[in-house]
Amino acid sequence: MTRKTAFVSCLLALVAGNVLAQNFPTKPLTLICPYPSGGPADQHQRAFAQIASKYLGQPVMVENRPGAIGTLAPAEMARSAPPDGYILSQFPITALRVPHMTRVSWDPVKDFTYVIGLAGFDFGVAVRSDSPFKTLKDLIDFAKANPGKLSYGTPEHGGTPHLAMEELGLKAGVRFMRVRISSTEMAMALTDGRILALSGATSLGRYFDAGAFRLLLTFGERRTRWKAPTAMELGLDILSYGPFGIVGPRGMDPKLTKLLHDAFKQALDDPEYDKLMIRLDMVDWYKSSEDYAEWAVDQFKFQRALIERTIGLGGGLTR
Repeated sequence: MTRKTAFVSCLLALVAGNVLAQNFPTKPLTLICPYPSGGPADQHQRAFAQIASKYLGQPVMVENRPGAIGTLAPAEMARSAPPDGYILSQFPITALRVPHMTRVSWDPVKDFTYVIGLAGFDFGVAVRSDSPFKTLKDLIDFAKANPGKLSYGTPEHGGTPHLAMEELGLKAGVRFMRVRISSTEMAMALTDGRILALSGATSLGRYFDAGAFRLLLTFGERRTRWKAPTAMELGLDILSYGPFGIVGPRGMDPKLTKLLHDAFKQALDDPEYDKLMIRLDMVDWYKSSEDYAEWAVDQFKFQRALIERTIGLGGGLTR
């Protein structure tokens, strides 16, 4: 290829990119939710997509593709979706964890275009309101006196609530009995007594508001509106929450990425989004495209250490 030909090719690519960005979007977008419908992640994504549609000028359709603790959807998108900005996926923190647990065919750092960091879930330990466990100490004392008999539910092996409880057990010197229950069934399992406690998102807040459940502690940086102490406050060196954002396939035009980022940022600043965050009791976690990509590199290393400390590398997805 001559210099002249190379110059013309680059110029044509630049012009094509500019035209694409100027015209985008001309049809509805698809935002894939990697969790089942009805759960807190799905509730957030559907409400967010509706708000974002106002700023993109096209509908944003949410499609649920659960599986592999939230990694099936982004992995499929990375493998098959064209990098044209029309198919995007929620990207949970587990996507930076699973490659340390099992062999995968995708790279969480190289195979995605990081668009924007959105929000995060606070997690905590809850019991029924009539439970004899009034405090975390009560729960720990029972677990010490009855090794392996304190049953708690979490939706995913290797999920953030699971690893937070594993760390809690390590630091408190107790053994818990984990019961794997889907996020949509976990509240019912605690209500009917199949489990004595649950480790999950504080977006189960309607049960706290109704007086059905008691929140013993949270694993985040600050107390939630139910005022339960954080693990850090109780002297446990555990800080754990579930941040997530939106990604596209690798190779997206930077102009498209910026256009999407800017529209999504407007959605984050919308008053309706503030109401959503309060309702779901979620953590603000905005990150620009550049900051999100840098965070992913650092977090990928951190997740390896976390897995090694709690369940061991190669811990698998099916336990």
